[in-house]
Amino acid sequence: MSPPLLEVRDLRVEFPGRRGTLTAVDGVSFSIAPGEVLGIVGESGAGKSLTGMAIIGLLEPPGRIAGGEIRLEGERIDRLPQERMRRIRGRRIGAIFQDPLTSLNPLYSIGEQLVETIVTHLDIGTTRARERAVALLREVGIPAPEGRFEHYPHQFSGGMRQRVVIALALCAEPRLIIADEPTTALDVSMQAQIISLLKRLARDHATAVMLITHDMGVIAETADRVAVMYAGRIAELGPVRDVIHAPRHPYTAGLMGSIPKIALPAPGSGSPAPGPAAMRRPPLVQIEGSMPRLNAIPPGCAFHPRCPKRFERCVREHPEPIAAGTNRVACWLYADDRGAVEPR
Repeated sequence: MSPPLLEVRDLRVEFPGRRGTLTAVDGVSFSIAPGEVLGIVGESGAGKSLTGMAIIGLLEPPGRIAGGEIRLEGERIDRLPQERMRRIRGRRIGAIFQDPLTSLNPLYSIGEQLVETIVTHLDIGTTRARERAVALLREVGIPAPEGRFEHYPHQFSGGMRQRVVIALALCAEPRLIIADEPTTALDVSMQAQIISLLKRLARDHATAVMLITHDMGVIAETADRVAVMYAGRIAELGPVRDVIHAPRHPYTAGLMGSIPKIALPAPGSGSPAPGPAAMRRPPLVQIEGSMPRLNAIPPGCAFHPRCPKRFERCVREHPEPIAAGTNRVACWLYADDRGAVEPR
């Protein structure tokens, strides 16, 4: 097992305000090895994007890292000066965001933007930078890259713009890429191409990828491991196959149960191609309620008001991650001294 390229330990992100301090990310810990894709999944407001922004040093004020530490290849980066962090962000950490138009300057051709980024972070001249830029465009699947080099962002489709953003993220050969919802705005066929591209980049370049998304289908196709976040904390972390097919945390089980499944032939139908009457569809699971606001996170386990398996301890005490098979689960159901389950 390779040593982790990125280590996040007990990360805490706060937003001070006049009415008190809101904790948006609370005690998050994980690691990513070279060549590994770690998926971060959860509902909107779970803290996924804030975790990524904290890692790359782009938290919007008054947001701040209030606790924990972030290490990149063993070097602590959460307390570095802004100028030092800016150089790391371009050179050793690449970022891919949901909307490529927010990452591309509409006034400059994509070639100019690529060359500028390469020259800024690598010690090479303009001629070699242009050659590298064309090679990167070719690598991410831009057809006829020499001709598209002088084109502007508005001359590309959404999927092609996202490929250009990936090329920008790869300009300085970063060791870590943080991809925040990189496929959300794309159609299904383009999503599949971007997923394949991210997997290939991780494999061929030994690049660690942190993939932030709410789409479990993207996670299933791309990630090696997955962390499920809820209310600023990690509810479950483990290999993607185990989390998807054998979820341990009740919240993860609810997420998996809410995904529509392909209809199966009804038992005893005996027909290789049954009609609608002979098909049975597993019922979808509904998670009652909604994620709490930052100023109303309940004591104990944040999920307990919505949990069908809660018991008295869940209301009183916040669970730390507990080993459950190959996964780590923040749930008292897996504690040795769990106590009696409260009837619902």
